[in-house]
Amino acid sequence: MKSVVVTGASTGIGEATARVLARRGMRVFGSVRRRDDGARLAQELGERFVPLIFDVTDEAAVASAAGTVNAALDGETLAGLVNNAGIAVPGPLLHLPIADFRKQLEVNLTGQLIATQAFAPLLGADRARRGAPGRIVMMSSIGGRNAAPFMGAYATSKFGLEGFSESLRRELMVHGIDVIIIAPGAIATPIWDKADALDPSAFAHTPYASALALAKQWIANGRKGLPAETIGETVYTALTARKPKFRYTVTPTPLEFFMVRRLPKRTVDRIIAKRLGWPRR
Repeated sequence: MKSVVVTGASTGIGEATARVLARRGMRVFGSVRRRDDGARLAQELGERFVPLIFDVTDEAAVASAAGTVNAALDGETLAGLVNNAGIAVPGPLLHLPIADFRKQLEVNLTGQLIATQAFAPLLGADRARRGAPGRIVMMSSIGGRNAAPFMGAYATSKFGLEGFSESLRRELMVHGIDVIIIAPGAIATPIWDKADALDPSAFAHTPYASALALAKQWIANGRKGLPAETIGETVYTALTARKPKFRYTVTPTPLEFFMVRRLPKRTVDRIIAKRLGWPRR
């Protein structure tokens, strides 16, 4: 039975991925921050789910979890690490508290490096292990290549994750460990409930108040996205395909994403400004 570590498995894409991989016959070590979530998933998924209690920003806790997985593998390689844990911090960059910006990067970017360093030896960086090298799946976003207004901190973390993943993929070729990016568009997960935390009145003293009210509606529309299991199935493909792509984009509006990627940036800027009700300059 192949074993995979999935970070941020308590809700959303992480939970759906854990369910899909367990259903596909894999043993999933899923990281959660609350023991209750781990117990719930272990009860629902049975022996194919093993909870790991850690926050990806806690180096000691991640290292301890890696030790637990190491003992369970008994010398065999880990088939995959799915770096999924992440948060979204909305708000205009000029007025975003620096502490919030740091938290965004700490969870979405530094946390991925902490987890990668801890589990890489199990994936095959330790040449003494038995079995083929594993793979790393990085959960990016379409926001990792196209940045929306008022999601600048989140986009910064995902743009950074794209570069991090590319460098890592090239460095890990020496160990035979592949690194694959998955870039979801709108996926129906609880992360969109965070739109309710975007309070336009908190920025009433800025030029962004009315535009933020519109942006809040757009963010909330993410609840109408693809089911999270769609990403779980893509993760399974990335982990098992004989020749996986280096990047999978999964979005309910592929044509719109294609147009945004192909249109000149200044054209996209004007479209966004019009949607936000800003005068043309």
